[in-house]
Amino acid sequence: MAKDFNKFMSQLQETNQTLDFFCDFNKISQNVEEIKLSLCMLNSLIGSTDMRKSVETIWNRDKSAFNVMDILIAVRSEGKKKVLDSMGHCVVLDSLFQSVNGVLEFLNNTGLTEMFQTKKINDLVDYVFGIETGLDTNARKNRSGHVMEGMVARILDKNGIRYRQEVYSREWPEITKVLGDDEKRFDFVIKTAVKTYLMEVNFYSGGGSKLNEVARSYSDIAPKVNSVPGFEFVWITDGIGWKSAKNKLQEAYSIIPSIYNLTSIEDFLQEVKGK
Repeated sequence: MAKDFNKFMSQLQETNQTLDFFCDFNKISQNVEEIKLSLCMLNSLIGSTDMRKSVETIWNRDKSAFNVMDILIAVRSEGKKKVLDSMGHCVVLDSLFQSVNGVLEFLNNTGLTEMFQTKKINDLVDYVFGIETGLDTNARKNRSGHVMEGMVARILDKNGIRYRQEVYSREWPEITKVLGDDEKRFDFVIKTAVKTYLMEVNFYSGGGSKLNEVARSYSDIAPKVNSVPGFEFVWITDGIGWKSAKNKLQEAYSIIPSIYNLTSIEDFLQEVKGK
């Protein structure tokens, strides 16, 4: 077991990131397109010598244009972000967009008034595209998991193995019974003539407490699933991040019979094809 585990660790890949991992330009473009009309209206504030008058002109035409202004400071408030106003009161950021005075307070105190008047920002559509690109980097952590799922899906497709994705445990009463009240969503499900494989897939290029939590969770789930005749829990994981949580992964490795990485997944494929 120790030898096998050491081999498993030696096979871990440094990254699963291809060049399309870094920015989802389709999503970025869609986000900008959805507010483009409002941004074009706000463009009239650029170069304004009388900001109040310019704000009032837009307000009288379509005051809803100001509802998108939180993105100008790289914030997605969605009605939840709270700030201190000029009087020291705690207010919801979006509430400043409900009056001309509130809009002016937002522009003045964020520094946007100066940016507009000195034309350090030339076009809000291009400016927001840049902001959206920056904010999209925050999605990379989740995207890494999706990349891994995509890699596994392509491997299964290439080998002609049929599967389903994102399947909930409630589909099988016997699995629900052993897992208890906690409903579980499995990344992949493969059903053969004699066995149903419930699979989790992830990739960790960096360390952190989450790795220990994941290993601990799967070490708990796997024996329960495997206790049900005809079912098996399978965990496909990779990434050098596991080197920082080697002990916990080794513990899971001794508990969960079916742990594979992107190299040893071939062993799993052979097992599935043989059943």
